[in-house]
Amino acid sequence: MDGPTIQDAVNISLEGGTKSATVINTVKRVADLGVPALVMSYWNPIERYGVDSFATDFHAAGGVGVITPDLTPEEAEDWISATNSHDVDRVFLVALSSSDERIAKVANATTGFIYAGAVMGVTGARTSISDAIEGLVAKVRRHSDLPVAVGLGVSTPEQAHEIAQYADGVIVGSAFVTAIKKDGAAGAKALAQALSKGLAR
Repeated sequence: MDGPTIQDAVNISLEGGTKSATVINTVKRVADLGVPALVMSYWNPIERYGVDSFATDFHAAGGVGVITPDLTPEEAEDWISATNSHDVDRVFLVALSSSDERIAKVANATTGFIYAGAVMGVTGARTSISDAIEGLVAKVRRHSDLPVAVGLGVSTPEQAHEIAQYADGVIVGSAFVTAIKKDGAAGAKALAQALSKGLAR
């Protein structure tokens, strides 16, 4: 599901020696600052680490939740058990193409919040967000009282402001990767400030 921006970042990270343990250590550093730490991970690294071991160590580090975009509720029995045991929120995705039956199944398996994909296809900054996403958020709300956050393709303060009118959260990924690649931490900070202002308008 990842577009070229995040794929490149993943490759650079892996070539630099990043492991699941590295991520958990980073989660601890973030949590120690008093900030809730949630990560997005492919399922394979969690499975290799050990499902219960990952949930145990992630929670011990102060992590609060994990988005697993390539794991479906039907395949998540072990993950559901581990996250229930170790008080870790699990976040599954719904898409513009999801049926009501599918949304209900995802909502039933999800804790924390539900991730609604704003576009069809892979991740990556877009110039516009589909008008259909507001309808998807409304459908999700018919099946769950959980907060709904919208992501995939969100990159500008204007898009964040638009989405915040009907969703509970805005998820930005590729735009931060691009900002960091271009300007490092200063770029990420500038983008975060711009998005925050967009949400506050």
